[in-house]
Amino acid sequence: MVDVARAAGVSLKTVSRVANNVPTVSPALVERVHRAMHELGFQRNNAAAHLRSGRASATIGLIILDLANPFYSTIAAAAAEVAQRHHTQLITASSGRDPARERELALDLCERRVDGLIIVPTGDDQSYLRPEIDRGTPVVFVDRPPTGLDGDTVLIDNRDGAREAVRQLLVEGHRDIGVVTDALNTYTMAERVAGATEELLAAGADPDAHRIEVGTDDPATAGAAVAGMLDAPDPPSAIFCGNNRILTGAIEELLRRRSGVRLAGFDDFEFAHLLPYPMTVVGYDTRALGRLSAELVFQRGHDSTRALTKYVVATYLVRRGVDPGLPHEREPRVG
Repeated sequence: MVDVARAAGVSLKTVSRVANNVPTVSPALVERVHRAMHELGFQRNNAAAHLRSGRASATIGLIILDLANPFYSTIAAAAAEVAQRHHTQLITASSGRDPARERELALDLCERRVDGLIIVPTGDDQSYLRPEIDRGTPVVFVDRPPTGLDGDTVLIDNRDGAREAVRQLLVEGHRDIGVVTDALNTYTMAERVAGATEELLAAGADPDAHRIEVGTDDPATAGAAVAGMLDAPDPPSAIFCGNNRILTGAIEELLRRRSGVRLAGFDDFEFAHLLPYPMTVVGYDTRALGRLSAELVFQRGHDSTRALTKYVVATYLVRRGVDPGLPHEREPRVG
């Protein structure tokens, strides 16, 4: 900046004001300083500027499970919009469901002095973040709560959503209801199974009669589990799927065998309304998860003493799919 001031014939203070877009500098001086900057190849050191102003880097970090999953990409897009309004950039990374990778990414971002972190926890211990939080780094957890410490969280109402979906099946007269979940999303699936179980018990139905947990959310594996369920001596007349990947596998299997088993599942998804199979899905505002998480980061950054916040995003039921006119292999058993 000293060289720019010398070349422009102005004071160092004037160069600083121009670099920081202070509006009180006359247009003539601004033009002289910009010309000198261009001739000398000057570039403003944003990192240094933020350090002087008390900000770390004008960035926040987001650690999700899978960059290719539309659920997480939607959260990232919404969070990025909030960050932009705060003149901050969002750095997104994927843990790949690896707890060690989650920890590595989180601590690396903290070393880069990000202004805050949003994390979808994949491990069973986030206590490693305690020193960073104590040093003033705002950390918000989304989709599932942290383990080993308390923190601001934004969650889906998993339990009530599952309860409402199963209740709809029960209202239609189904009592033999299958439940298919996966073992990957421990917190979310536990909540969804709890909601389904509560509703089945309240109706006097056996919650474990047709329950399967698969080790992956791969649709083919879920489809095979559904096939085994339907080939049992006393198959269910309706099936509740724990997420959209399992629901996709169930639809593929039911279409393959031209079955008319009633379907319900968690997670609305793009093009669900075009699938050639009628279903009820649990929907929610995915963008709200990203928006609220990012807003909490900035709120925590402005006031580190504020009480911890827990947002729970409400769910709703929506009919999806198109009825292909398949015969019903088994009508619901009433009573």
